[in-house]
Amino acid sequence: MESKKLNINVPKAVSDLEEATQKFELTRIIYKIIFRGRGLEFDSYRNYDEGDDSSHIDWKASKRANKLLVKQYIEERDLKIIFAIDVSERMVFGSTDKLKCEYAAEVISALAHLILTTGDNVGFILYNDEVINFVPPAKGTNQFHLLVDNLSNASIYKGESNTSKALEFILDNLDDSISAVILVSDFLNIGKQHERNFGFLSSRFETVSLMIKDPLDRTLPDIDEEVFIEHPVTKDIVLINPKISKKVYEKFALQQENLVKEMFRKIDIDTLQITTDKYFVIPLVEFLKERVIKKGRTIL
Repeated sequence: MESKKLNINVPKAVSDLEEATQKFELTRIIYKIIFRGRGLEFDSYRNYDEGDDSSHIDWKASKRANKLLVKQYIEERDLKIIFAIDVSERMVFGSTDKLKCEYAAEVISALAHLILTTGDNVGFILYNDEVINFVPPAKGTNQFHLLVDNLSNASIYKGESNTSKALEFILDNLDDSISAVILVSDFLNIGKQHERNFGFLSSRFETVSLMIKDPLDRTLPDIDEEVFIEHPVTKDIVLINPKISKKVYEKFALQQENLVKEMFRKIDIDTLQITTDKYFVIPLVEFLKERVIKKGRTIL
């Protein structure tokens, strides 16, 4: 990757996401979007309103007061969000205008900028075979530029994706001051063997996964001729006919994808899957809106 200039348009990604969140009135409640309960502290009770979600009723307090009461929360400041980013060779793949690593860099930069402009902290972990960089959470423009500079460095994208080491690093090195962890990968190498540590992660931190896919991660082109495919790391070469292999490939790709989604669902890690052939802004905003509904709270 040393000779290739990455195709990343950070200013456009940042401005487009900011415009979309303002349009959907999400910027003001970015904390509630990303975090269920961490980042919020109890303020007071108020009377239950007909439009409130009944799951927000505090039944013990309601019984004492002899009327229905719901909790109100206020925002805690100085939230600390960590992006754990897969920078393995597998992310240097693309059949569209953007490689997966380029697409991911724009998504991360836009979301990080949104968080930083609300006055909170962003940090990041980059991993492939090993954890190659860990920058603790901090505020401000310098932190944003440091993140973008790292993601724009073509030379870091190499090696295998060792999710187990990344999870172990997170669990061993992040303390309880961290508000949330946002995982960014294609998750193609994830299996049941990772469930235990993902579960530990989700139990300690609010956790969200952004699954970045290229269309060819899910299907093969309809080409009736033999082609060579080379593994980017091991350099092993396989000869296939995409038209013949297409159905089997799609079957196993879907099985692996569903395995990851079901595992994350079971351990309460919300997942957004986005593909590089579609611009990320609307899917990301819709995902954030869904989290408002799903994790909704009464906050004033």
